[in-house]
Formats: sequence, structure tokens, C-alpha cells
Amino acid sequence: VQLQASGGGLAQPGGSLRLSCAASGRIFRVSGMGWYRQAPGKEREVVAIIFSGSGYTNIADSVKGRFTISRDNDKNSIYLQMNDLKREDTAVYYCNANIYTDRDALDNYWGQGTQVTVSS
Repeated sequence: VQLQASGGGLAQPGGSLRLSCAASGRIFRVSGMGWYRQAPGKEREVVAIIFSGSGYTNIADSVKGRFTISRDNDKNSIYLQMNDLKREDTAVYYCNANIYTDRDALDNYWGQGTQVTVSS
């Protein structure tokens, strides 16, 4: 299973970016997917998660109201719409997924990370 993330880049404060992550490979069922980020000198933190079945989402307080996570189950993909970006959103963003590769085989996977830089 591979997770391919894209969409990072440079944005000005108050600007927007949209991240995408697609899972591919031996996938029986996707349980949930999410975005994490890690800023220089800081620990990796959860940004947003979404469950494939229910669509339930959990958004970190630091980005609530500015970031939206969505999914396309047919494409095994998730998206992170980031609006009103702030300098403190600068980080490497990682896609994460809990995927069944068989009926009873659940594993956790990480994408390669995509850099988001917010600067004027």
C-alpha cells in the first residue's frame, strides 16, 4: 500500500492551499485516513481525520474553522482544504491511513510528506 500526497507549496498569510492524498495498492477496505503535520523542532501532531464509513471527522482546535477534511471513497482519497493560512501552519504535512489489506489484516500507513510554507 502506498500513500501519495500532493498539493503543498508556498502561500501567503490568509491564503489557501489544498492537499490531496491517494491510497493505492492492495486495499480491501479503508478504515480511516487523516492528516498530520510536523513543524521544525516540534513533534508530529494530528490535524484532521475522517472515517471512511461514517464520514465522521475530527479537526484539531488549532485549525478548526479554517481547515476542512473530505474524502472520496471511490478513489481511496482524502483532501485537506486549508483556508486563512497562518505562519504557524508552516510544517511538513503527512497523510496517514488505517487500511485493511485483507478481511482481518489492518495496518497503518504513512505518506511521504508534503511541505507547506506560509510566508509573505
